[in-house]
Amino acid sequence: MTTLRRNIPLLYTFSFLQMTLFPMAIITLFWKEQIGLSLSQILLLQGIFAVSMVVMEYPSGYISDRVGYRTALTAASVLGLVGWGYYTMATSFRDVLIAEILLGISTSFVSGSDSALLFESLKANGQESGYARSEGRSTFFGQTGEAAGALFAGVLYAKYPLSPFLLQIVVWLLALAVTRGMAEPRREPQRHGSHLTAAIASARYVFVENRRLRITVVLSIVLGLSSFYPVWLIQPYMRECGVPLASFGPVWAGANLVVALFAVASHRLRALLGERGMILLVVLLVWGGYLGLGATVGVWGFLFYYLLTAMRGMKGPYMLHLAQAEIPSATRAGMLSLQSLCFRLMFALSGPLVGRYADAHGVGQTFRLLFYAYLVVLPPLVWLFLKHHRKDPEACS
Repeated sequence: MTTLRRNIPLLYTFSFLQMTLFPMAIITLFWKEQIGLSLSQILLLQGIFAVSMVVMEYPSGYISDRVGYRTALTAASVLGLVGWGYYTMATSFRDVLIAEILLGISTSFVSGSDSALLFESLKANGQESGYARSEGRSTFFGQTGEAAGALFAGVLYAKYPLSPFLLQIVVWLLALAVTRGMAEPRREPQRHGSHLTAAIASARYVFVENRRLRITVVLSIVLGLSSFYPVWLIQPYMRECGVPLASFGPVWAGANLVVALFAVASHRLRALLGERGMILLVVLLVWGGYLGLGATVGVWGFLFYYLLTAMRGMKGPYMLHLAQAEIPSATRAGMLSLQSLCFRLMFALSGPLVGRYADAHGVGQTFRLLFYAYLVVLPPLVWLFLKHHRKDPEACS
């Protein structure tokens, strides 16, 4: 038990390192200015990144459930090292694509494994009721790491465009060292049967048998996309609005600190507002963020992006806790990865279209279009979410 308790600070450290992404605050500029990509190519690139995760997302979670969460996180660290190393030699779309595919597979091995290991480590110590708080702290450390990495990214990029990528290699070496100190928890025994049968059974449980879990996963995916599109659009938006390049790092750091603060406060906000108040606040933040970004043209317009990052921080621990409570221990990483798979697949289908629209009509007009889309999509999903979460758990499975 003492060894498993040590997993918790190690997972916080891993989250910090995994999210300390020095290139992230300038990556769109790097692609445009150093590689020569258009916005539609950039969103296509991220769509392919999403496909690489789709291909590996559920298999990586399935493997993690069988060979161990620690092994999966170690594999992720090695792939991260190789992917960022390849970036230092990239000169074309093809090179960037190879690097992104390697990083996509790395991310798929983290996805589900880290949350599952955190939940099982808490459960082994009788602390599973505090999962939302711990997940919020993990997100806090992760976003603090990204903020720290972004702070001087613009300055580093201006001096030497590859310096953020070289620093990223060092970060993943440290992450690899952290995974070696983790311990594997005992879990429920696996049911016998073929791998395909197990995969179909997991998908059926998530999307057919458990209605409460189904609407939680669907709403989480839609909300996740709302905070993901702007990640790739906010940098060209700031360029258009005249934000100085040296400010890109601090702006990105501020966005991640907002995610961190709202993630660590997520369980308190839920206790204060209740289920209905919490989800309504999340929706209002999405609408306010897109409306502000679409209607404002000026140096300070990016501040509306912080509404979307606040939503992202609140949503993560809150929705994950609801999902974790419905998932069996034996298939925890696989089912969490299944949710990520669906998210990545939806982005792979929609992201390139959003990028093409942004190239043709401008980033501001794209934000306005997304505002109208979420104005239509979110109300029926929220109604279903509240309807099923008012019911007794027994009735929803």
